[in-house]
Amino acid sequence: MIRYAHILNDSIVDGPGMRLVVFLQGCKWNCEGCHNPHLFPLDEGIEIDEVQLAKIILKKINSMHSGITFSGGDPILQKEALLKVIKYIRSRRPDINIWVYTGFLFEDINNLPLLKEIDVLVDGQFKLNEKDISLKFKGSANQRVIDIKKSLQNNKVTLL
Repeated sequence: MIRYAHILNDSIVDGPGMRLVVFLQGCKWNCEGCHNPHLFPLDEGIEIDEVQLAKIILKKINSMHSGITFSGGDPILQKEALLKVIKYIRSRRPDINIWVYTGFLFEDINNLPLLKEIDVLVDGQFKLNEKDISLKFKGSANQRVIDIKKSLQNNKVTLL
């Protein structure tokens, strides 16, 4: 089972192009200035079977979307369930571009099987004192937009 809060059908700030964004419930970071503090509680949101969520996402994806972004909360807190969702999506749409946002650092989670299934990881906790609205696809300067395929291949962080 996985918990999500809502699905945004059309975002242009959570990755390149028009994206479908799935906001997963639960976050342990409690970053000051977070724009989704209502997603902090781990036991709220909608609890659903992983395949059911994947099917909902696949029904919502259309030719205008350039990919799917999993945000939150912190999706990595539900890493096993998210892996099931993404594997189901990949089995039907292997070409789909998938991004994940997390407060964890790549170096601390680079061994997760989930990472082999995604294209981009935006890592690092949001820091209010490093907030910069001119940054592309991230909220604070400490966060990184990481090309996961290249990073895993090179065994070091490769920024997008």
